[in-house]
Amino acid sequence: MKRFLSLIFGLFLFALGIVFAIQAKIGYAPWEVFHVGLSITTGITIGTASIITGVVIGVLVIALGEKFGLGMICNMFLIGIFIDLIMWPNIIPTSGHFGIGVAMLLFGLALVSLGSYFYIKSAFGAGPRDSLMIAINRRTKLPVGVSRSLVELMATIAGWFLGGMVGVGTVIFVIMIGFFLQATFAVFKFDVKSVKHETFSETYQSIKAKLGNKKK
Repeated sequence: MKRFLSLIFGLFLFALGIVFAIQAKIGYAPWEVFHVGLSITTGITIGTASIITGVVIGVLVIALGEKFGLGMICNMFLIGIFIDLIMWPNIIPTSGHFGIGVAMLLFGLALVSLGSYFYIKSAFGAGPRDSLMIAINRRTKLPVGVSRSLVELMATIAGWFLGGMVGVGTVIFVIMIGFFLQATFAVFKFDVKSVKHETFSETYQSIKAKLGNKKK
């Protein structure tokens, strides 16, 4: 339960950071360029666009033979739900000034990084977009960094054609996300390589075994 709460809290912080980056209005993060573009084109909410994209990618990576965990399933749905819930009451204002927009984007990056820490720490598996990066890496033998850049570049281009905002903020997000993640992990003395992620089957067996022990 402690790990599951860490997963949910991490996904909420991640969604909150994404909303700050969107409301900064100086250019969205690569995947948000696509989600917002899809939202503009179809009339659905940004959160719903995120959910649909996550489900489609999730089905694709599973079809490609990648293992999946509870983290992927929660990531598919909860980030989109949290985004819509946060944006619905308009409690985070839209920036009308470039300097304020940069500050909001950097704060959003910090929240995304903190959310990633709690999410990865829970060890319930990678999200659909990260799994797609891994699938491309396995099949093309391209470096992980190149695979990630390729995926995000495709999302950005597709989102731009759909009407998503590409700007200075997009560049800042791409350049700075690695620094923010590294700084966050350093603060918590967290070694991402030490995490052994559970598959959905392993999580199910673990819960089943614990429930069986309680009955005894």
